[in-house]
Amino acid sequence: MTTPKAVPVIGLVGGIGAGKSSVARWLQQLRRVQVIDADRLGHEVLQQPEVRRRLVQVFGPDILDARSGAILRPRLAELVFGAEPERQANRRILENIVHPEIRNRIEQLVAANRYREDLDAIILDAAVLLESGWSDVCDAIAFLDVPDDVRWQRVAATRGWTQDDWRQRERSQLPLEEKKRRATWRIDNTGPPEVAARQLAALIDRLKADRTKHDQNHGQAPHNI
Repeated sequence: MTTPKAVPVIGLVGGIGAGKSSVARWLQQLRRVQVIDADRLGHEVLQQPEVRRRLVQVFGPDILDARSGAILRPRLAELVFGAEPERQANRRILENIVHPEIRNRIEQLVAANRYREDLDAIILDAAVLLESGWSDVCDAIAFLDVPDDVRWQRVAATRGWTQDDWRQRERSQLPLEEKKRRATWRIDNTGPPEVAARQLAALIDRLKADRTKHDQNHGQAPHNI
């Protein structure tokens, strides 16, 4: 009986406004991929009663919606983004509570899809993939390279942030040069996202071919790259 091949896990990284989610959506039209959206998982984690209880214990009941009792993400963001030492400390507390829960969900989803024969790749779309240590679940990391002015235009058009908001949040992440250095591939996403998605599709094809060749040459499952 043939052992199923492991589906490669590709992490998407880049600056805020680099277009990771748009590229991932386009890629779904080009290849058979399962997209894991870490931001959506973060939303779900904030709904967990124990997570909500711990956050209220730290930050107070003002972070909750008076009617629904749900965590107000914009209000929480006001407490954790910024250069002030207090906000930086708050962000570390938030990450210590939330990131392990997101990690658990990522691992569960990767395990559930890792040996599906109908998939070409698993895409992990996570803004803080490198900062949080989630990169160790990936076989390769693709950095979406976009000039600052283009990224700001995208952010201004879609998120309702001020430029200071954007800069503050970007400073909470690794410098772009460090993300580039730690990436396996660099993809230009200055133009339409479907162009970058085609580049990523070709890289996935190459990775699959390399792993198949490794199997044929060595008669065993390939190591992560």
